[in-house]
Amino acid sequence: MNKAELIAAIAEEAGLSKKDAEKALKAFTDVVTAQMKKGEKVQLVGFGTFEVSERGEREGRNPQTGEPMMISASKTPRFKAGKALKDSLN
Repeated sequence: MNKAELIAAIAEEAGLSKKDAEKALKAFTDVVTAQMKKGEKVQLVGFGTFEVSERGEREGRNPQTGEPMMISASKTPRFKAGKALKDSLN
């Protein structure tokens, strides 16, 4: 499912126009992104949690030369599925 298909599905499920569904989806992603940038997590009970995971600096290898190199520390987004979501899939 791509973004356009998701917008269409949201519009149909919620009885909204596609334009309103697109605004709602954009607002949701903007709010989640803003909270994660601040280091906060967004928890939707029954669905899951969006949070930031921090990866420390580590040593890796250049795949072309095999030379050791340092990989700098970074932050990465993470989603952990909630119990209700996991249970609905099984």
